[in-house]
Amino acid sequence: MRIEPLTVEIIAYAPTEFFHCTHCEVVFQQVGVGQKIHAEQRESNLPADLKAEYERVLAWATQLADRHPGEIQFRIVDAASLEGVYKTVRHRLRRFPAIVVGGTERILGDLDAGSAAVERQLGVRAE
Repeated sequence: MRIEPLTVEIIAYAPTEFFHCTHCEVVFQQVGVGQKIHAEQRESNLPADLKAEYERVLAWATQLADRHPGEIQFRIVDAASLEGVYKTVRHRLRRFPAIVVGGTERILGDLDAGSAAVERQLGVRAE
């Protein structure tokens, strides 16, 4: 029986949202403009092709999570962030989206191969 969920890191170009200080965010939420500001950031942050790719990756992750509730912990890392650069160098990634399953197995750009790797590692962990 699994003690902790399988970690699946997705390194991809992701929309970035900038937040104000906690006090300002509370005020913005109370006045009703907080959601609008963050929605505008999400909409205008990525070019159309990268946005479509990101939505495809999110749909893939959602489908896997629905198939294995509570068994997978997803971490999405923006490839353009400092952590994304670190992960790119550490795992020798050359294409995005990249998937790192269980901290060791890396898949570059192929969501079907990512699904197979997740299923394989979940199967091994269940035994």
